Amino acid sequence: MLKTGIYVDAENIKMSGGYGMRYDVLVDLADAGNSTMLRANCYLAEDRERTGADADYRQKVYSYHNILRQCGFKIIKKYVRRYRDEEGNITTKANADMDLAIDALLQARNLDRVILLTGDGDFIRLVTALQNMGCRVEVIGFHNVSHELREAADSYLSGFLIPGLLPIQGNPPHGNEQWRRGTVIHFNPDKGFGFFRYFTMQDGGLHPESVFFHLSKSTLENDFYFQDNQRVFEFRIVNNPANEDRSEAWDIRLVKEG
Repeated sequence: MLKTGIYVDAENIKMSGGYGMRYDVLVDLADAGNSTMLRANCYLAEDRERTGADADYRQKVYSYHNILRQCGFKIIKKYVRRYRDEEGNITTKANADMDLAIDALLQARNLDRVILLTGDGDFIRLVTALQNMGCRVEVIGFHNVSHELREAADSYLSGFLIPGLLPIQGNPPHGNEQWRRGTVIHFNPDKGFGFFRYFTMQDGGLHPESVFFHLSKSTLENDFYFQDNQRVFEFRIVNNPANEDRSEAWDIRLVKEG
């Protein structure tokens, strides 16, 4: 069994499109197949001044922390500090990068696999160091992920593509139809059709699937977007009665960037 550790740079993830991420899905991912979760650390900021003065905010923050603990995560807090410059402007800072890096390096001696959730290029040296210790390093991010970080990792996967990790809001299932996110693996601009690749979660982990799509089922007017296999799309998978009930992607839309 691969001993796996999860390290979440929560502030970076929250600010880069991952707000509302489901931590229990991360645990399922770490425990899938021949892997077992040994460590799960979440590094986040807490504004003690605000939690001390605002009861509603304090309740919301601590409830969130309790949910993470119930999922099996250890919470490592970095308290917000405020600095006033000569002109009276106040800036805040709460960076837990060093804490995450040190913990990961120390704990990696007992790990085979590290799942790192961040888009911050400052972690490139950490990725390399973990690999030199014999760990496989997998990076998961959302928007604004460092290109160099993607290249340094053993694998990179957009968090949007992991089923259930970031729920698709406002889209209840229609019968047996389900909303998915995927990327283009083939597109014929002359005929206006192609195929998406998406993932399903199975006992062995993430399993790739593919589905046909046609531009007529898209909300996008320009086919330019479909010629980039890095873009992430949302769509409904339906059985089209006009095409022998074959599976197709409908109501295709682009996941917003930034």
